[in-house]
Amino acid sequence: MKISFFTLGCKVNQYETETLKNLFFENGWTIVNNSDFADVYVINSCTVTSIGDKKARQSIHKFKLINPNSIIVVTGCFPQAFPDKMKALKNVDIITGTSNRSNLPNIINEFLNDRKKIINIPIHKKEEQFENLTIKNFSGRTRAFVKIQDGCNRYCSYCIIPKARGFIRSKPLNILQKELNVLAQNGYQEIVLVGINLSSYGADLENVNILDAVKTASNIDQIKRIRLGSLEPDLLTKNDILELSKEKKFCPQFHLALQSGSNSVLKRMGRRYDTSLYKDLTSYIFETFDNPAITTDIMVGFPGETEDEFNESLKFIEDINFSRVHIFPYSIREGTKAAKMPNQITRQEKQIRVQKMKNVAQKSSQEFIKNQINKIHEVLYETKEGNIFTGYTKNYISVRTKSNSNLCGQIKYVKIKSCEDTICIGEPIDI
Repeated sequence: MKISFFTLGCKVNQYETETLKNLFFENGWTIVNNSDFADVYVINSCTVTSIGDKKARQSIHKFKLINPNSIIVVTGCFPQAFPDKMKALKNVDIITGTSNRSNLPNIINEFLNDRKKIINIPIHKKEEQFENLTIKNFSGRTRAFVKIQDGCNRYCSYCIIPKARGFIRSKPLNILQKELNVLAQNGYQEIVLVGINLSSYGADLENVNILDAVKTASNIDQIKRIRLGSLEPDLLTKNDILELSKEKKFCPQFHLALQSGSNSVLKRMGRRYDTSLYKDLTSYIFETFDNPAITTDIMVGFPGETEDEFNESLKFIEDINFSRVHIFPYSIREGTKAAKMPNQITRQEKQIRVQKMKNVAQKSSQEFIKNQINKIHEVLYETKEGNIFTGYTKNYISVRTKSNSNLCGQIKYVKIKSCEDTICIGEPIDI
């Protein structure tokens, strides 16, 4: 039978889809693209915002048009967080949540027996263990995302993810090592360790933390680069930064979730740090690493955000020297504390603030990129278009190079000659 997968949301979701592809392939299924005719369509959903829910509903309609007799499966965060909403949707045959993924082939076989709708959404429990699904390949990519952590215990006032993902749990190091060995044997030179709250990795294990996961990857010869996903500022210590700087394979790109540059807004968000801690941490990163990059997320228009608070965020972005900033307007998420807060900001005002923030962030990004000119980087080339190859430096700068030789999958020393907006133009050199 033919099965297709459609993924919404974060890198963790992308990883989980890859584990499902591997699982079904090993069970004799044929994997096809989500634009192709398939017997089963699996939608791995996201519910960070209502837009994710909308995209899931649209995909259900799309796949039923491709094959009206197909089996539609919706899994992931949307059904886990809002099971009643998901149950009410038409044309969905199987509904599962964010656990027990390994049982999905059996669930589909059960459905094939009598074609009766199946709803299988186990409730997350504190004693729940990390589900050790693993990958062997990461289709269409030179680098592989590897999920090592799930769940979140933080309950920020705007976020539904603790409800969707449950309590923190971590992948044991021995399982991680086996998975990384297979990926290395299959040619993956760069590994990105990801999680729902990656900084809490190991909190449920004995004497284990994120440094141990990095060292486990670093000890595998074929793996040349190790990157981390999003980190919580208050859970990253100066000692962590110092230890990471000793790992030659570690990529000095830190995605430190900020959300706001205003202390009063951070407090209403339920974040566990202030701007002083954040600035101190980023300053130490710049002191400790040679040419690191710091990227972040900024939310504008949080309930009650005044003009002064917004301007504090603008000023903070200017001060930190971010290489890249993901900016998004606050979106009311049903079931969260912030959804009921007074003084909700209008959509029009949020759009104005997003644009102002983008203008400031763009200047910061362009300044960072310009500072790379004449510097030498290691670039892992990933894609090609004609004789133009594109890859990324260790500090996650996109580099474009013209070459008559195939550079894809190769790591080359490159001198940056110029830049175009946020992309650098580089020339391979011998060292």
